[in-house]
Amino acid sequence: MSVDRSTIWPYRDGEPGEFYYQRHAHPTGVEAERELGRLEGGRALLFPSGAGATTAFALAFLSPGKTLALAEGAYFGTGQTFEELGRWGLRVVEFDQTGSPPEGADFVWLEAPSNPFLTMPDLEAAAAHPARVLVDATAATPVFLRPLEHGADFVLHSATKYLAGHDDAQLGVVACKREEDAARLHELRTRTGIVAAPDPAYLLLRGLKTLEVRVRRQTETATELARRLREHPAVEIVRYAGIGGLLSFDVAGAEEARHVETSLKVITNATSLGGVDSLLEARARWEPERVPAGLLRLSVGLESPEELWADLEQALDFPGNSLARE
Repeated sequence: MSVDRSTIWPYRDGEPGEFYYQRHAHPTGVEAERELGRLEGGRALLFPSGAGATTAFALAFLSPGKTLALAEGAYFGTGQTFEELGRWGLRVVEFDQTGSPPEGADFVWLEAPSNPFLTMPDLEAAAAHPARVLVDATAATPVFLRPLEHGADFVLHSATKYLAGHDDAQLGVVACKREEDAARLHELRTRTGIVAAPDPAYLLLRGLKTLEVRVRRQTETATELARRLREHPAVEIVRYAGIGGLLSFDVAGAEEARHVETSLKVITNATSLGGVDSLLEARARWEPERVPAGLLRLSVGLESPEELWADLEQALDFPGNSLARE
C-alpha cells in the first residue's frame, strides 16, 4: 500500500468517516495494526516508540497507590519510565520472573526474554496470579511467542527492533486480549497525542513481510555464536534464551569490553537490537548499577555466521592474552 500522509479527511454528507483526523487514526497505521493484531491474536495499537507505548499503557491502566510487579533485569528504560511515574504514587516492586509474581501486586510486567540478562518468565505462574499481566515480547517476537495465548492480557513490543527490522523506523505496539482494553488505550492515545506517524507505520508493514525469515535466520546464527562463545577462553559467561537474535556475554571487565567494542570490523558498535545488521555494545555504559562491567550485548543480524565469528574472535584477542589465541 502507499503512504497516506494526510492529517485530515473530508466529512461525507456532514459526518466524519473512519478517518477524519490523523491523531485519531490514519489508513497506514490501521493497516499495520491489523497485521500486528493478526500476528498476536489480539487488537493492536501503534505508538511512536516502545517507550511511548509503555507510557501510554501506564497512563491508561495504572494509577496512584497501585503496585506494579516488574520483572527483575528487564530493559532498564522500562524501569526508568516507571520511576518517573513514581512521583504520581505508583509503587514498583522487582521480582524474579522465573518464579511466581509477589502477592499484593496489582499488575505484573514480564519480559520475554529479558534484556540484557535473557531470562524467560514463568508465564503459567504469572497467569495464575490474580493481577493482570503484560509481556514485553520485543526480543521473542510473535514468531516464537504469542503471550496472549499463554494467559497474558497484553503484549508490548518496541517495534523499532525486530518487527520493523531495518533500523530506520521507531515505533511501539501494544496488543490487547480484550476489545474494551483496546478501546480504553485508543481513547487515551487520541487524547494525549502519543500517536505513530504514517511513514514509520509503512516501514513497519515492509518489515513484517520478512519477519519470520529474518528472525529464524538470526536465531540460527545466534545459536551457533553462543555455542562458540561458551568455548572461548576469554568469555566468562554467555546468556542466550535459545530464540531470537539477542544474546549477551561477559569478558573480564570494562577495559576488555572496551577493547572488544573498538576492535570490531564487521559488527557495528552501537545501541539497539533486532535489525538486519549486527550490533554490539557494553551495557555498563547505560546501566552501570546493575550490569557487570564486562557485559557485552550482541544483536545478531543477517551476516554470514562465519564472518561474524571471525570478527568476534579477533576482537576477543586481547593484548597480552595468550589464552585467547589457544
